[in-house]
Order: sequence, then structure tokens, then C-alpha cells
Amino acid sequence: MFGFGKKKESFIAPLAGTVVPVTEVPDPVFSGKMLGDGYAVIPSDDAAQITVVAPAAGTLVQVFKTGHAFSMKTTDGVEVLVHIGLDTVGLKGTGFTVLQESGEVTAGAPIVEVDLSVVRAAELDPITIVVFTKKNQIAELKVNSGATGSEPAAVATLA
Repeated sequence: MFGFGKKKESFIAPLAGTVVPVTEVPDPVFSGKMLGDGYAVIPSDDAAQITVVAPAAGTLVQVFKTGHAFSMKTTDGVEVLVHIGLDTVGLKGTGFTVLQESGEVTAGAPIVEVDLSVVRAAELDPITIVVFTKKNQIAELKVNSGATGSEPAAVATLA
């Protein structure tokens, strides 16, 4: 009733930048939570390259061939999708280097490197979104808006 004894899982920002709730993503599929609740990270305007990391420990389920997204299942079983930029699938992998394709990962393990000059030259938004794709897995999500440091980007209370 009050959430006592419910398990919580912390998630880090998958890249350096400013954390915002998923409702602030300038795309209705994400901001409308059609894929699930979550958070996003806006890289700084002067970032030339970013390394996108696993937001939690778990198993990489799929890394898209284009490198623009990957899915994973955390050690607590939470299903997570990390989507790098908006409409970046259209780049067909240009500017993306996949560092790890499968297997177990720790929180902060590098998964994809991104050349942001390629993304920006295509006039695409480099915001990176983390969504929890199974709505019944998360009872409550607390996003630490504005987080930029070592504090968790979000804490999920598991259902």
C-alpha cells in the first residue's frame, strides 16, 4: 500500500548530459509514453562524440545493426530500450560504432559510440531516451531531472 518493502532499482544516465523526464522528449511516441515510461538525456551542445553506456547491470538482448538503439534486461528483469537520437535510424549506421553486441553488462559498460557531428549535420536531435517497455514492471518512476553527475538518473520502484 505504501511501497514499504518494494524493490527499487537505480538507473544511470547512459551518456553525459542533462536528464529530463520522457514527457519532455520532442517526439509524441516517447513523450506520450507509448513505448513506456522513462527518462532522456540531452548531450551538451559542444559534445562532439558520446559513448552510450548501459543504464543498469543486466544482459544485452539486442543491439540494432544501425547502432541507434539497444535493448536489455536488467538483473532484476526490467526490460529497457535505449534509443539514441530521434529519427537516427535513417542514418543507417553512419556515425554509430557498436562496441558490444550481446552478453552480460555492468551499469556504465560502453555499448555504442556516436559521432554527434554526423547526427547534427543531418539536422537530427541527439537526445537519448531510456524507456521501460513493460508497463507492469514499474510501479513508480522517480526521475532526477537536471541530474548531470554521479547521482542516479532515475529510480524505479518495481511492481
